[in-house]
Amino acid sequence: MKDLTKGRPFQVIWLYALPMILGQMAQQLYSFADSAIVGNYVSSNALAAVGATNVVSNMLIGFLNSATLGLAIPIARYYGAKDEKNMRKCIGTAALLTLFSSVLLTLCGLFFIYKILTLLGTPHDIIDMSYAYVKIILAGLIFTSVYNFSANLLRAVGDSITPLIFLGMAVVLNIGLDLLFIRVFDMGVGGAAYATIISQAVAGISCLIFIFAKCRYLVPKSDEFVVGKTDLADLIQSALAMGFMSCIVNIGTVILQSAINNLGTDIITAHTSARKVFDILCVMLYTVGNAVTTFVSQNMGAKKIERVKAGIRDGILLNTLITTILIILGWLFAPWLLRLVSGTSDTAIIDPAVRYIKISVTCFYLLGPLFVLRCAMQGMGRKIIPIASSTMEMIGKMLAVMFLAPRLGYLGITITEPAIWACCTLMLSIMYFAKPPEKLLLTQ
Repeated sequence: MKDLTKGRPFQVIWLYALPMILGQMAQQLYSFADSAIVGNYVSSNALAAVGATNVVSNMLIGFLNSATLGLAIPIARYYGAKDEKNMRKCIGTAALLTLFSSVLLTLCGLFFIYKILTLLGTPHDIIDMSYAYVKIILAGLIFTSVYNFSANLLRAVGDSITPLIFLGMAVVLNIGLDLLFIRVFDMGVGGAAYATIISQAVAGISCLIFIFAKCRYLVPKSDEFVVGKTDLADLIQSALAMGFMSCIVNIGTVILQSAINNLGTDIITAHTSARKVFDILCVMLYTVGNAVTTFVSQNMGAKKIERVKAGIRDGILLNTLITTILIILGWLFAPWLLRLVSGTSDTAIIDPAVRYIKISVTCFYLLGPLFVLRCAMQGMGRKIIPIASSTMEMIGKMLAVMFLAPRLGYLGITITEPAIWACCTLMLSIMYFAKPPEKLLLTQ
């Protein structure tokens, strides 16, 4: 476990974030490998079928992951304040909230998913494959929740290495099962889905066993599953704020997907491939933002305001340095990576995907500060502003579907997100300087 209230902020954030970055990159590389296996050993239509469901499954999984990260914010704050009893009370309540929300989202997802795919305009030639894939993913949401909750709990108390170990184990297992189910047993897209939920179950259960075996001080006692009204409200508000922030962003992406689905199977495949590469490239920026959340939470609990401010500055600096490297990598390797993941050299697929990557990665100078500011405000307890920025993002995507996509086609989709990043980063910067951490502490 690591106390983030001591040491140089830049170094502390980087060393804490590095295992998380490696874990997220491993997960994205698995997703990349999964798409490459489906695209190469099933068909390009199968890849399009998986891609057509990504926005829906990512919205639900993203909500659960972000909500458990939100639940970890009060836990990290009590850890920073060295208040273990209230920390365990928050952990007990957070576990119950995670279980309830997982079951609810699973049932709702399974009931509505086919209707959602239809409303999104999923092409008739791939909708059955899309449904076969996503219903298996949704049925396994509970396993995803177990891992996300356990991993975010360990990260809240400064342990970002153990979740990496179990995630790495799951990634290797996932790729092995993909090859087994798809190449040997010829299970198609369903095989890829079963591989995903089995590996998530292994990672989640292993992480939970580790907590009970090695971190007993995190395990609530029988009388520590009930928190006071203030802490309960804080847990629910933090979870919903982080969850809805992710959900709103993904709703915007779902809206964009509806426009992409109208552009044909080639563009669906192009966008699916481009997003796989995009996710690999931007994962470092996103993870640094998450690291800043925990850093800020622990230091707010310890009332070290200058460290909070220094951590936010250093988080933005770190993402700026990372962006410079990512631009070089994106421009050099995007065509090769896209051909690999899509399993084709068809210019109707590769060319628009390459353009998407080059434009997006060049604008990461805007996305990096956006992630840091949005996550830092959550760690500070400012829940409304990040949601407002996510709502702005969703509205921007709606406008793009209404005005840009009909006139510019896929180019309109491509330029939408960079324009939104610029607006959101400006808004978050203004709101941060209008009410910096020291003013916030005075009002608490």
